[in-house]
Amino acid sequence: MAAVPAFAFRTSTACQYNNNDPRCVEVATNVPGKVAVRSSVTGRTVEFTAAEWTDFLAGAKLGEFDATA
Repeated sequence: MAAVPAFAFRTSTACQYNNNDPRCVEVATNVPGKVAVRSSVTGRTVEFTAAEWTDFLAGAKLGEFDATA
């Protein structure tokens, strides 16, 4: 049985990481069929299927999740 690869997280280059206030979201896409999102503050991870992630990104690009005033 093959070992399951560990997630390799990366932080967006747009994130202004500050060691005194580390509030960046980290994403891992190295495991086939899965995407993991992790909080740099708590370390909590949420996993998505590749299809769920694609749908989320499409909705975000269309403004589906924009906050209204």
